[in-house]
Amino acid sequence: MLYETSLRSMSGKPQVKVLEQSDGRGLGVRVSKQGKLRFQFRYKINGINKRMDLGDYPDLSLRQARDMAEECRSWFAEGHDPKLKRSMNREKTLAPVTVQQALEYWIENYANDHRVNAHRIISQFKRHIYLHIGHFPLEQTETRHWIECFDRIRKGIKGKQKPAPVASGQILQNCKQALRFCRVRRYAISRELDDLIASDVGQKQRQKDRVLSDVEIYDLMHSIQRREGNFYMRYLCQLLIVFGARTQELRLSTFDEWDLERDLWTVPKAHSKTNKIIIRPIPVKVKPIIEFLYKRHGQTGYLLGELRLCESVSGSGCLIHKRLKHKESWSLHDLRRTFTTKLNDLGVAPYVVEQLLGHSLGGVMAIYNRSQYLPEKLAALNMWCEWLELLVNPADNVVLINSAKAG
Repeated sequence: MLYETSLRSMSGKPQVKVLEQSDGRGLGVRVSKQGKLRFQFRYKINGINKRMDLGDYPDLSLRQARDMAEECRSWFAEGHDPKLKRSMNREKTLAPVTVQQALEYWIENYANDHRVNAHRIISQFKRHIYLHIGHFPLEQTETRHWIECFDRIRKGIKGKQKPAPVASGQILQNCKQALRFCRVRRYAISRELDDLIASDVGQKQRQKDRVLSDVEIYDLMHSIQRREGNFYMRYLCQLLIVFGARTQELRLSTFDEWDLERDLWTVPKAHSKTNKIIIRPIPVKVKPIIEFLYKRHGQTGYLLGELRLCESVSGSGCLIHKRLKHKESWSLHDLRRTFTTKLNDLGVAPYVVEQLLGHSLGGVMAIYNRSQYLPEKLAALNMWCEWLELLVNPADNVVLINSAKAG
C-alpha cells in the first residue's frame, strides 16, 4: 500500500537503485535513481505482462492515480487494452469536436443536400452560435451555454438586433437536428438540447391564414402594370401570383427550366422544398413574359436576371403592402395561399391545385398515380389568368402582360 508521506519522502531524493512499490490491484510507482516517481498500471493480456505510465508524482496525486487505475480496470473488464483505450481518449480530449465543427458536419453532410435554405441556416449559425460558443468542445458544452445564445436571439440586442422569438425557436430545431445527426453517426455526442422545445427559447411560428382580397390583388397587379417598384420584385410578384409557386422556386429559377416549345416550366428537385420535380404548364398569356425576360437577361442564366439572397427578397416582399397602403400586412408566401384559395373558389379540382402547388397527393394516389394532369393544370392556369385580367381591366379586358412587357 502506498502513502502520501512515503511518496513525499522519496520524491526528488537520489536512490541507490530503481525501486518499484505496489499499491495493489495493478497500481504501482516506479522510483528512478534520481528520485523521480512515476505511477504505472500493470496488467496481463494473453499471459504477457503489460504496463502503462499514468503520470509523475507530485503532478499526479496518489488519489488521482488510484482513480485512473480504477478506470483502467474497468476498461480491461470490458475487453479493452487500457493503454490503447487511454491513448484514444487522450487524443479525443486534446482535439475535441467543437460546436462549430459539429454544426458544420451536419451542414456539409445533410443540410446542403436536403435543406433548400441551407445558406440561411449557415448565416444564422455564424451570427448567433459560432460567435459565442462555436469554439467550445461540444461534449463539454452545457444546456445553459446554448440557452444564452437563444436568449440573445429572442430578446434582441438594443441598437443592434431586433427581438426574434420565432427565429430563436427555428434555430433551436436546426441545432437539435444537427446534434442528433452527429450523435447517430458517432461523430460527436451531446444531448444538451434534447429536452428543449421552441417555446422554451422563443415561440413557434404561427399558423398563417392571410389571403389577399380582390381589392388587394387589384392594387398589386395594377401597380405592376404601372411599373411601380423595382424590376426584380415586379416580375417576381407577377409570376408568384400567376403560378402559386414558392418564392425560392422563382428566385433560383434558371432559363433551362423553361421549355417554350412545349410550354412547360420544370422545377428541379434542387429548387423544390419537397425534393421532387414540379411540372407546370406555361399559360398562353404568360409565355410572352418569359420570352421578354429571356431577351432582357438570358445571358445571366437566371429568369429574374440575378440570384438574390432569400433574406433580401423576403424583406423586400414584406414592404410591398406599405407601398400599396394596405392596412393589414402580407408576405410573398401569402400570394401562394391566395392563389390556392382563389383557384378553389373558381371550382378547380383540389388534386389539380395540389399538383400546381407542388404538393404530394395523399393516400393511394401518392403511390400509384404518377399523372402530372398537364391538361387540367393548363386549363386552371389559363382560367386564373383570365380572372386576373378581368379583375385588373374589367372594362376593356386589356391583356395583362402588355404593360409588363415594357419592363
